[in-house]
Amino acid sequence: MTYTAKIIKGGKIVIPAELRRELGFADGDRLVFEREGNSLVVKSHSQVIRELQQAFKAAIKEPFTVDDFLAERRAEAARE
Repeated sequence: MTYTAKIIKGGKIVIPAELRRELGFADGDRLVFEREGNSLVVKSHSQVIRELQQAFKAAIKEPFTVDDFLAERRAEAARE
């Protein structure tokens, strides 16, 4: 579906109500704007956080716990 919006004084944009409902945007939500070529992508702040969490999870090859981290640091300290 295609929606239109108008930029008003101060650079404000009103996102159509139907689109806000579909995307789950609510009053006070923080939005993130990403430029992709000549296009603008709008995401919720929480969506960006979820995407980053998934990217970090995918980057970790094997599970790494706090206990693993502490053991690694203790081993480094013992070598020093």
